[in-house]
Amino acid sequence: MAATPDKDSLAVSSCPKAVSEYSPIPTVHHSSNSIEPELLDPIASTFASDTASSAGSNAGGPPVSRQLLEEEDEEMAPAPRRELLHKDHFPIVFGGVKTQNYLDPLSKGPGSHTIRTLAWNPTGQLIATGSADRTLRIWNPERPHVRYSTELRGHTAGIEKALFNPVRDAELASCSADGTVRFWDVRSKTCVSRLDVGGEAFTLSWSADGSTMIVGKKDDTLIPISVRSPSSPTTHPDGVNALNLPSSTPGATTYTALDPHPQTVQTNATTFSWCMPTPERPEQHVFVTTGEGKVKIMSYPSFDIMHTLNAHTSACLSIALAPTGRYLAVGGSDALISLWDTTDWICRRTLSSENGGAIRGVSWSFDGRYIVGACDELGCGGNGLEIFHAESGDNVYTIPTAGINAGVSAVAWHPSRYWLAYSTTTDGPGSSSAGGLKIVGAAGGGL
Repeated sequence: MAATPDKDSLAVSSCPKAVSEYSPIPTVHHSSNSIEPELLDPIASTFASDTASSAGSNAGGPPVSRQLLEEEDEEMAPAPRRELLHKDHFPIVFGGVKTQNYLDPLSKGPGSHTIRTLAWNPTGQLIATGSADRTLRIWNPERPHVRYSTELRGHTAGIEKALFNPVRDAELASCSADGTVRFWDVRSKTCVSRLDVGGEAFTLSWSADGSTMIVGKKDDTLIPISVRSPSSPTTHPDGVNALNLPSSTPGATTYTALDPHPQTVQTNATTFSWCMPTPERPEQHVFVTTGEGKVKIMSYPSFDIMHTLNAHTSACLSIALAPTGRYLAVGGSDALISLWDTTDWICRRTLSSENGGAIRGVSWSFDGRYIVGACDELGCGGNGLEIFHAESGDNVYTIPTAGINAGVSAVAWHPSRYWLAYSTTTDGPGSSSAGGLKIVGAAGGGL
């Protein structure tokens, strides 16, 4: 299963640095529209959101729709340092927290409002949901009622993927089967740019510095998008509420679709490495999953293939790089998640669920210790949503999911705390729930 790396491929692994099971996470202060010089270190940049304001810091605050429109500067104290959970303690602690449900009024019954994508913003104060019924909504995890959410309207077909800019809290990108990629200012509910990519777009990935996006279409074409702001990022004092900084407004930013890059094989998910480009090393690296069961490691912007991982025996569908940079997780249609060591590109272990089914999404906890996969096939969630410990491969906890016909369509760990967002599909006989967004930890319990 493991592929032998060539000399050139090792250059890719020189950027991420492994963080051991007991390594402390660096403390760096994060502002959504600033990149401090020390954050050019790939590991430090990964944990920029660790000390950012947590979702819990907004409890009792104004409704999301109002909060996002407020423009006054407001000082916020840095969030307390998070205690990292050892795997032996994880099931006890995680089992004691409560799950919050978020009900969308557009959900009329089972199968009517399937959420296909979830995305936290960099500070974890907001979470976006994109649905098959064209609904794109921004939720405040602390205020679950829909009146505290914000609906973004414009797409004319189902939302396939949504992602926040990793360095701008209020900037969201979404793509749809309507053939467009849209960029939003979530504070003003404004679509600040709309790009027609000439076909069904179903996947997105941002570069670590937010300057580049790659869009994947169902015709196996990759389209890079250049994101340029008229002013360079600036450093702000610790604890600044980035949502209220005028300079974080994406309205003046330009979005340009560059030359498309057709692929010769079925191309699925993509993700960038955590390395930020520098004048000395301007190239970036992109991981691309294929229908042949391979992962291509490509150089950007050339799209030259540097190395290929023979990852699975069937199609590779999803991919995620651990926040520590230690492992690359690949989900396949063979119901496996494989973990690849980025220092030598050897497959260290595979994770499998008792429920089986294709792994269409993978997500890492903020500390890189725990991983979870999403399978939207009916019955995949029947025995619960399994959380795995990356270093041992052990199943450390199973979240109960409702109904024997349930599937899990999307998963997303909070960027700085042990909250896990997921969505369920409940089509089929015996379904009694409309599914929707759920966040383990948001209803209380101390995580």
